[in-house]
Amino acid sequence: MHHTGSLAVTDRKIADYVSDAVLPSQQEILGNIVVEIIQAGKHLNRKAICTRLLRGQELATTGKEKQRYQTLIGMLFEQ
Repeated sequence: MHHTGSLAVTDRKIADYVSDAVLPSQQEILGNIVVEIIQAGKHLNRKAICTRLLRGQELATTGKEKQRYQTLIGMLFEQ
């Protein structure tokens, strides 16, 4: 009996889980950006954070990674 359809779904779910586990969380992304700005001797402000978030989004290699950056950018401008 072949279960190739269900195996493919299971394999995809496992791959998605591992992929998510490797990606940094939103808190890690933001923390790394803050450290990067401070270590560069720059002023920590919305513009500096937004610039780094936009650059990170441009360099992101997966849709999920891009979405994490997009969410952070949206949070930056929420009131």
